[in-house]
Amino acid sequence: MSLLSVQALSVWHGLLQAVRGVSLAINQGEVIALVGANGAGKTTLLRAIAGAHIPAKGTIVFKGRDVTLLPAHERAGIGIALVPEGRRLFGQMTVEENLLLARSARRQGLWTIETVMQAFPQLVPRRRAKAGNLSGGEQQAVAIGRALMTNPDLLLLDEVSLGLSPLAVDRVYDALRDLIRLGATVVLVEQDLTRAMAVAGRVLCMLEGRVVLEGSTRDLTRETITDAYFGLQRAGGTAA
Repeated sequence: MSLLSVQALSVWHGLLQAVRGVSLAINQGEVIALVGANGAGKTTLLRAIAGAHIPAKGTIVFKGRDVTLLPAHERAGIGIALVPEGRRLFGQMTVEENLLLARSARRQGLWTIETVMQAFPQLVPRRRAKAGNLSGGEQQAVAIGRALMTNPDLLLLDEVSLGLSPLAVDRVYDALRDLIRLGATVVLVEQDLTRAMAVAGRVLCMLEGRVVLEGSTRDLTRETITDAYFGLQRAGGTAA
């Protein structure tokens, strides 16, 4: 049984259909790179899985349970954690206070304040600093740490490197590789295809709300993914 199964999911933003009949399955321990141009539907799909958008059609099954209509806070309580684009920290609260907010999920596991600090050592001297005073990389580390504090079975990361310096991205990805070695199940939305393919075992490419390409990172070339990304189709190809 898959950890997560999405079947024929359709999600609307007002009059705009952002996700169009998407189906996918994710097994425990998989790392999925979800790629596509801006407006392809990636963020909406993640938010629908996390419970922030209720779909118009389709089903979401997590650990054998239909969670399609389950509120976001209840999904966090059963093991789904979203790190949203833009991080969305409480700027006037300290790093530690932001992390402690995740205790409301009431899930037991590896992740505590101390283990998050070990995973993101750059946060140790900033533990009592206000989140609004942190650098972009430090804020992203707090956002990921806050999600980990719920001890999730599925971690959804939206635009993990967006707006960060190369050094900050390196640090975030170093920590992400450690999480993966610990067996984390991750769906990663990432514009940097090279970084995404370096950590993921499978790639899903979205275009105009649909999954138009899916395959192992070992079997897909960068050229094939790029073609699907832009909706191109080469002679004899099936990327789009």
